[in-house]
Amino acid sequence: MPWELPLAQWRADRVVLRALPVGPSRHLVRFVVIDEIVYALKEESIDTAHHEYEVLVRLETLALPSVRAIGIAERPDGGTAILVTEYLRHSLQYRRLLMRVPLAAGGYRDRLLDAMASLLVDLHRGGVYWGDCSLANTLFRRDGGTIQAYLVDAETSETYPELSDGQRAYDLDVLVENVAFGLADLAAFQGHPDVMDEQIAAAESVRTRYTALWQELHDQVEIQAGDRFAIQAHIRRLNDLGFAIGEIELLPGAAGTVRLRTAVAQRDFHARELDRRTGLVALEGQARLLLNDVREYRAWLAFFERRPVSSAEGAARWQDEVLEPYLRRLEKIIGPGRDPLQAYCDLLEHKWLLSERAQRDVGLEAAFASYVAAGAPAPEVASGAPGLDLDPTDPETMWAGGSPSEVRAP
Repeated sequence: MPWELPLAQWRADRVVLRALPVGPSRHLVRFVVIDEIVYALKEESIDTAHHEYEVLVRLETLALPSVRAIGIAERPDGGTAILVTEYLRHSLQYRRLLMRVPLAAGGYRDRLLDAMASLLVDLHRGGVYWGDCSLANTLFRRDGGTIQAYLVDAETSETYPELSDGQRAYDLDVLVENVAFGLADLAAFQGHPDVMDEQIAAAESVRTRYTALWQELHDQVEIQAGDRFAIQAHIRRLNDLGFAIGEIELLPGAAGTVRLRTAVAQRDFHARELDRRTGLVALEGQARLLLNDVREYRAWLAFFERRPVSSAEGAARWQDEVLEPYLRRLEKIIGPGRDPLQAYCDLLEHKWLLSERAQRDVGLEAAFASYVAAGAPAPEVASGAPGLDLDPTDPETMWAGGSPSEVRAP
């Protein structure tokens, strides 16, 4: 690699460059391809590059959602360095994610706001002060019926053993302000200045979402002494949010009560369970949908074969008889630029919507035919792709409205 040259002077005859969209940045960012892996290169001062590298390594150690740092190449004569990170596959910027769907409540905008609030909660739990929270400094991946947000710019971030309430509050204020600006700017870009005020109001809901999730994870629940059901219900609620439970501690409360304090681990409860059952590596939201599909297929097998089907047998047969065949078919349709596992999750959602409309189970094969006929839609697919110029208000094709938390039809 021509590390001795300023990044702006790199030429395609020496490296394989790829043109990818980038948000507003104070520094030049370019992308190179090596052994079919895409790397993002950002030129900045040596001190800034080292600081950002150290923060990103810390985030990786804590398994927090962020891009992965690879290394630094210094140019001491110019006082600059190139920070190398691995490009997050199947990721999107907020503009591309929201460009083709309405900026309305109940759709992808709300899922994006949930993702931003969740990311900030995860960072703050890990002692990370972001400092420049914004949509432009974030990448997004569709994760089943949800969206996962990843920190992509750590220039202003700091790490501490624990954040103070004041640090968290200031970081949250910055996030709300920047999200409001980003959504209002996108509304203007789409030619809808009339909804800019609505977008600013929607951004304020990030604060509510953040506060509710933070309290769910950190507040001590007061329950009646010996009420095991209340303990199980609290654990289930946290598991539904994707969190595994590390420890449970009961502390003395008022007369006849105890205070329940839980130590919450990473947000990968369903992903770990799917890995344990099938060996599949998936995002948390994808794993939740896939586990529902496994359970329903196991119940279907037990009913039609008139015998008990073990969890292990059900998972193995689901993988061999359902998932793998459909993944192979989907890969031929969606092409190399999309995540096949997410496409299968899209197919499950498509099937659920068709079944709900028909008030009966339409079956996976019929849903597959409808999904393909609709162009195998996904909001991140660039406009102009064959068969994908769809009506973004049609939930059958773009799922612009709310998404079911479960797949109901086998």
